Order: sequence, then structure tokens, then C-alpha cells
Amino acid sequence: MLKAIKVLFCCFFLSYFFFSFFSLMNRKQLVIGLFCLLFLEELPLLNMTQVVSVDIRVKEVLGDIVLVKLGKEKILFNDHWYCKCISVTTPSGDSFEFPCYRWIDKEQEVVLRDGKDRLPQDDNMKEYRRMELDSRQLLYRWKEWRPGFPMSLDANSNTELPLDIRFEAAKSVDFSLNYITAIKNLGLNKFLQLSSWKDIADFEKIFVKIKNSESEYVMQNWNKDYFFGYQFLNGSNPVMISKCMNLPDKFAVTQEMVEGSLDRGLTLQEELKAGNIYIADYAIMEGVQANATDPDTKQYLAAPFCLLYKNSQNEILPIAIQLSRQTTVGVGNTVFLPSDNQYDWMLAKMWVKYADFNVHQLVTHLLRTHLISEVFAIAMYRQLAAVHPVFKANGTGGIGIVEVIQKAMKTLTYKSLCFPEAMKARGVNKKEDLPNYYYRDDGMMVWEAVKSFVSDVVKIYYSSDETVQKDEEIQAFVQDVCFSGLKNSPKECEFPNSLKTREQLVEYLTVVIFTASAQHAAVNFGQYDWFSWIPNSPCTMRKPPPTQKGQVDMKYIMESLPDRRRSSWHLGAVWALSQYQDEELFLGVYPDKHFTEQSVIEATKTFRKKLFEVTNIIKSRNEKLKLPYWYLSPDRIPNSVAI
Repeated sequence: MLKAIKVLFCCFFLSYFFFSFFSLMNRKQLVIGLFCLLFLEELPLLNMTQVVSVDIRVKEVLGDIVLVKLGKEKILFNDHWYCKCISVTTPSGDSFEFPCYRWIDKEQEVVLRDGKDRLPQDDNMKEYRRMELDSRQLLYRWKEWRPGFPMSLDANSNTELPLDIRFEAAKSVDFSLNYITAIKNLGLNKFLQLSSWKDIADFEKIFVKIKNSESEYVMQNWNKDYFFGYQFLNGSNPVMISKCMNLPDKFAVTQEMVEGSLDRGLTLQEELKAGNIYIADYAIMEGVQANATDPDTKQYLAAPFCLLYKNSQNEILPIAIQLSRQTTVGVGNTVFLPSDNQYDWMLAKMWVKYADFNVHQLVTHLLRTHLISEVFAIAMYRQLAAVHPVFKANGTGGIGIVEVIQKAMKTLTYKSLCFPEAMKARGVNKKEDLPNYYYRDDGMMVWEAVKSFVSDVVKIYYSSDETVQKDEEIQAFVQDVCFSGLKNSPKECEFPNSLKTREQLVEYLTVVIFTASAQHAAVNFGQYDWFSWIPNSPCTMRKPPPTQKGQVDMKYIMESLPDRRRSSWHLGAVWALSQYQDEELFLGVYPDKHFTEQSVIEATKTFRKKLFEVTNIIKSRNEKLKLPYWYLSPDRIPNSVAI
């Protein structure tokens, strides 16, 4: 997890890489190499604490300026400076923009092209384009962090990263400061001891000071079956529920076990056929080694099945839970039911939520937003020149983490990142079949808004499918993702290694943008809401999963749940992870002026209008809900997965 946080800087530019497009105009070109800036109207430089504008004038007439070389000598500046843009005004009054938005270090030379986007096949300055990419490929190198993982950037610390993709100092400490605030300023430090809590109500001692309306609702309703089921739709991990047409072989549930939970008078097989049975299957946790890094506490894992039923009131209810994966019923393979005693059923549900927490953190959150976005970002820097239109948008522990992600990589497919395809694959795409699935409904609206915007801009620069095929840089980009960044994925993952049509390009770029923005928002910013009440989502279990009924009491449950110290750590972590950054930029807000072409400006305005409409639809619906769902409201979706 620390590695992921360390390298997430890359993804900051993902939110920008598609939103800065310029016109392709034929004009006389004059390449000028200068360390001073000719006809320079404005050069804002950012040095952490101040902004400086430098105005330099010359009298010579140099013709059309299409390239500027910018640098600073070490004897003049000993620190790093940030150049936003160079504006050049000719004696005749014409203005030309040379966007920079990058750091200049020591005696570094930065070559800036004018603000016109060019596909590689249309660029008559290919030598500068190639030099730029050669330089970036030396700077942005692939590295295997762990066998079986997505590839990452070859850097071991923030200080080893290129200046342009480092976290700002303030941003890099935000997480730590939020964590320290939660632990110390809110009084959690006095609970940093290994002893168990005495009762469920004791968890409120660390919870009461930083609760909000959502987390308080969770605290009050966490043990109700309808609310347990609701979280599979709209909690922090709303991607595990799938329609169940046939029971898994290792799931020993029978008709007799669940008939009391079925309210339509149908048999289990009839309900399966009718599409009213769903399942959450945590097979990925099978055989994973529990965290053994803490000598003070033994920890345990399980790989549950949880059978869910959509009743006649459209509630999603748990009707059977199995914590092991043997093929026959017996000791060690008990199926727990709502009709069991309250402690058996309570603990069985806790084990499901514990497995869900682990899968959320390692697969849904870390792998499928952070790590995959890093792959896209590195490939972009390596293969797309700055003037390319696409470039300009921008309880487990120890060995267990590695095991889970290696398993998850085997199921990471390209289509599973396409939001509509993911819904369809799990059989949850139809509103009439599964109502009140706000993650799906809001996600589809945001996906379509992003896709529409991407389509508008692609049409500006790609006149035909053939134009896409001839774009050697965009082809190299998808090849680098497929063959380098995801080389540890199985062949059947089917990540494209080429793009043949504009439609394929639109889908691919929509996947990149949606993953780094909306999908991350959906699974990140609700963590405190859903995970802060420890019994609802334990971060560890200190007793083995029960193998028989009737042997569990409250004492056993409390000895299973996290102790005081781990509860405090957990609370501080989910609080810090759920906070927005200061001056956060949200979807559709792009303050850096990378683009000037009117057609793209208009497309961006249309995009913002659609996002505003989606925001209002969600706001109107939420006003009618006891527990609002806002994680995919565009005004709450940051542009990146920065933390």
C-alpha cells in the first residue's frame, strides 16, 4: 500500500491528458533556439511561495515562432522553478502561446512547441518529437515491483521521481497530517493498547468524536439484514454482488436451509431461475496467508460465500453464509442462516464484511484504480509527445497482500474496466431487475458524459478510422500498456495492443479517464462512512472462523474483533483516506490553459453542462433518501486518484 501511495503522483496528469487540444493549421515555421525569450509578453514562474512574470523584448523580426527553448543557468537559480506558459507577441500584435506547465531544474533545457496539437503523421518536425520521446523513455522506465503485479515506475522514493510528477510538498503530507489528526487530536492515542473491547457499544468510544451523518446511520443499522445487503449495492465496495443462476459446487446451501427466507412461495431453484438470487463470492481469499507480521496477535482469514435474496419489497437480504469451501456439509463447513442464534449470525456476517474489506482495499481500490492508472500514466509519458492531443489531458499483510493481488491480476480484464460491460458481466445492469443500485445508475450517467466528451474531441482530430490506425504514437501507447505495463496479466485479459477505429479509441480513453476519476471516487471517499464503525467492517479477525453453530457468544465475538490499538489505527487510516485534498480539482475543472482551439473549448463547455445535469439529478434523488448516495456526483469526483 505504501508503494501505491508513493507512486500515485503519476495519475494526477491523467485527468488532464485528454483535455488540451489545439488546431492543426498550416503556416510557415521557424525553429528558434533561445535561452532568452524573444517577444516574451509573460512568463509566470512558480517558486513554491511566489509568482514572477518576466517581460523580455527584442526588436528583430523573426517570422512565425513555432519552437522555443527555455532554460536557466545554475548560477542564476539554485532551486527549481515552474513555468506555466510563454506568451509571445509579435510587433504586428499577433499572440502565440507556448504552454509549459513543467518544472525547470538546474541547467535543464526545455523545448516548447506552440499550442497547436499535431498527430505524428501530420507533424513536419518529427525530429523534435522523437527527441522528446527518447528523453522521456529514459526518464520514465518500467519496473517490476512484485512478480505478478502491474509494472510500476522505476523510482524508490518521491525524491527520485521526475520533478513534473512529484507530489507537491503540501499534498504529500496531507495523508500523514490527517492520520495524525485522527489519532492524536481526536484522542485515539489513549486507546493504543492491545486489550480487547468489552462490548460492541465500546467501539463508540473511538467513534463518537468524528462521526458524520452517514457513519452514524451505519452505527445504528449495521446489524440489520436489509442494511447488510444494501451495502453490496451502495457501500464502499459495490462491485462484488453478481446475479446467481447456478449455485457454486463448493457452496453447500440447500432448499431446506433457505425456504424460510423466501417470501414469494417459490423454491430456491425457482427463485434462481427468476433472477432473484445474488451472490458475493470471495474465492480470491481462498488459501491466502493471514498477516503474520505482528508477533503480538495471531490473525485469520476466510473466503466466504454469501447468498443474497431480492425479496418482494426489493430489499437485498443475506439468506446463507458459508465461511469455508469444502464440498459437503459438516464440521468445518457450516452454512449459517438468519434463523440461527443471534451471535452465530452476527459473527458470520462480520466475517463476510471482513473479507469484503480486504478485497476492497487490495483489489477494488489499490489494483483496479491506483495501480492500473499508474500503468496508463507511465505509458502516456513514454509514448505520447507533448503536442499529441491525447497527452495533454491529464488484515491481509506481508505475503498475503502479494497473494491477493497476484490472484486478482488473473481476473483483471480490459472489459472489466469498461463500466457498462462490468455491470453486464455481473448480471446487474438492468434497473428493473435490481432497483436502488445507485452506484450503477450514477456510474452509467458519468460514464456516458465522459464518453460523449471524449467522442466529441476525438472527432476533431481523427477524421476517420484510418487516421487512428496511422497514429504511431497512440498505437505505441496501447502497446506499451499491454506488453509492458500489464505484461504479468494473462493473455485472456484482452487489453488492446492496437486500435483500429475511432470508436475503439473513444472507449479506451473513456476507460482511462473513468478509472482514474469516477471509479476511484466511488470506492475511496466513502471509506470513513462505511468502515469507521468497526463491527460493520473489521480490519482483522483475531479468532478463527466458527466451524459449528451454538458455540459463539459475545465474548468470542469481542475477542475476534480488532483490539483497541488496531481499532484506532483503522479509524485513523480510513479517516485520512476519505478526505479531499485542499484546493481539490473536480471532474470538468481544468485551470491550466493547455488548449485554445474554440472547438475543444466548446466541447469542454458541453461536458461541464452534462456533468452539471448529472449532479442535479443525483442531488434531487438524494433529497428523498434517508441515506444519500453522493460518491459519484460529478461535483464530488476529483480529477485524479492522487490519494
